[in-house]
Amino acid sequence: MTPSGIVLLDKKPGITSMASDNFIKKRAGTKKVGHSGTLDPFATGLLPIFVGDALKVVRYTDDYDKAYRCTARFGLRTDTMDSEGEVTDRKEFSPEELSELSASDFKAIRDAFSEISEITEQMPPSYSAKKIDGRKAYELAREGQKVELQPCPVKIFSLLIDSIGIVDGMIDVTFDVSCSKGTYIRVICDDVGEMTGFHAHAIALRRTACGPFRVEDAITEDEISEMAGKGDFSFLLDRALALSQMEKMELTAPEFSDVKLGRKIKAGSDIRDGILYAAYHKGELAAVLKKDGDIMRIDRMLARI
Repeated sequence: MTPSGIVLLDKKPGITSMASDNFIKKRAGTKKVGHSGTLDPFATGLLPIFVGDALKVVRYTDDYDKAYRCTARFGLRTDTMDSEGEVTDRKEFSPEELSELSASDFKAIRDAFSEISEITEQMPPSYSAKKIDGRKAYELAREGQKVELQPCPVKIFSLLIDSIGIVDGMIDVTFDVSCSKGTYIRVICDDVGEMTGFHAHAIALRRTACGPFRVEDAITEDEISEMAGKGDFSFLLDRALALSQMEKMELTAPEFSDVKLGRKIKAGSDIRDGILYAAYHKGELAAVLKKDGDIMRIDRMLARI
C-alpha cells in the first residue's frame, strides 16, 4: 500500500522546498507529494509535506498563519534581502555610534520594529516566487529585468525582539514574529534597515509554526531516511490534522452513506453560512462540506471507498 499522510519536515538550509518534496518522493516511493507554504532555500524549519491521499487537503492549508524566528544583521543591505544576495548598501558603524546605540538600548531599532508591526500591506521582494505574466519574479530579477509587483495585504499578530547585540562591528537582532500568509520576513528586515538608515538583511530564518503544526513535532531528513529504510512510516501523520482548525460536524449513518455517494444532505439548524465543515462519521473523515441554502454541498470528498 502506498504511504499516505503528512510529513512535518524540519527543512535544512541550502535546499529548495521542491527538493524536499523530491526527497520525500524517494523515501515514500510515490510521486504524489506536495508541500504547503514554500520556504526560501536559506531558511530552515517547519515544512508540511503532503503524501498520497493527504494531497486532497492541501488546499485547506493555503490560509494558515505562520510563525518564524529570524536574525537580522544591521550594517549591510543585499539585493535578495538575505545572506545569499549581493551587498548593495553598507553602513559603517563607528565605535562611538555603537556605544551610543547600546547605551540607548538600541531605541531606534526597537522603535522601527514596533512601527513595522503595525503594517497592513507589504511589497513582495523582487526575488520571490510571485508570478508576473506567468513567470516567477526571481527569474526575471536574475535576468536583470525590472520587476514590478503590487503591495499585498498582510497582518502581523505579534513581533517580539528576543535579543540585540553587536557582532563584528554590526548589529544582530533576533526576533519572533507571528503573521498572516504571504508575509515576507526578509522584507521586514530590509524595511526596518531602511527606516533606521542602518541597512539590514536576514541572516537566519526558521519557521516555527504553520497553522496547527509546530516545529517541535517536525522530523529531519536523516531521521526519515533511517525510519523509511526500516519500512517504518510512522512519521506520516493523519491528514485530518490539517483540518484541525476547521469547524467539525458528525454525520449520521444515513448522511455518511449519502455523502460517500456524492449526494447533498440537509443542513442542520446549527450550521452557519459560508463556513467549511470537516465532516466525520465514527472517527472517519468523510468530506469537507459547505452550507448552500438549506443543504450541505460537498466541497471535497475525502471518504475512502
